[in-house]
Amino acid sequence: MKTILVPYDFSKEAQNALEFAQGLAIKTKAHLKLLHVLEAPTMTSLGTMGTVETGNEIDQIYVIELIEKRKSQLAEIEALHASMNYKFSTKLVFGNPYAGITREVTEFDANLIVMGSKGTSGLEELLIGSNTEKIVRNATCPVITVKDKREVQDIKKIVFASDFGSTASKVVNKLKKLVAVLEAELILVKINTPSMFENSLDSKKNIKKFVEEHQLGSYSMEVFNSSSEEEGIIEFAEDINADMIAMATHGRTGFLHLLSGSIAEDVVNHAKRPVWTMKVK
Repeated sequence: MKTILVPYDFSKEAQNALEFAQGLAIKTKAHLKLLHVLEAPTMTSLGTMGTVETGNEIDQIYVIELIEKRKSQLAEIEALHASMNYKFSTKLVFGNPYAGITREVTEFDANLIVMGSKGTSGLEELLIGSNTEKIVRNATCPVITVKDKREVQDIKKIVFASDFGSTASKVVNKLKKLVAVLEAELILVKINTPSMFENSLDSKKNIKKFVEEHQLGSYSMEVFNSSSEEEGIIEFAEDINADMIAMATHGRTGFLHLLSGSIAEDVVNHAKRPVWTMKVK
């Protein structure tokens, strides 16, 4: 883990994500980069000399003042990280938050995104929260979503929910690295639902085969029954007082996404604890 990107909108959830990412950076000596995407509805462009060009003088003054305020706030955050044992930088970009984050993931070659999420809350949803599902669905690297304040050193039990087939095999190596960094216990769980029922003995046999194939060290496994996979994952994590949930996501978009939805995105929205996700290509 060499690079960690934190999309930041100055909300409480974004601050919680930044502090969590700090804990990871301290452990890994990763380059931690904070990205703020400024979305000014009235701003049409930036001039060649860095001036703001809008069609309204009042709007122009407002945007200029907002840019200066954000630059000052980012400088203050940089100063707070000056004495840390990892590299820290900030970046201010303009435009659509999702597009800005996606572009920075590529340019920065991010190994991990840590971002705040308020979850589903209708019109009260924060700007960064409204883009969380898109990032989880499409990011080319793992994503950790954080709602409440969490200390990295307190992450001792990670639940990996899966059917332990080919999808899980594509993300397990990245998850193993996180588990090693956090020195956490890994709990593997298969959620049984009425529509996707599997005999417990068969489930445990598949999990053991998965463990052997991927040379997982210390682990425990469970089969948990629930009315739906999303509810089961959240219920199981709460039942054992897990500190983090880990899942793969299929990354489908458009019509396929509307048809099947995404369990991972639903869990990100509704779980109280941090959620680690990785898109399967």
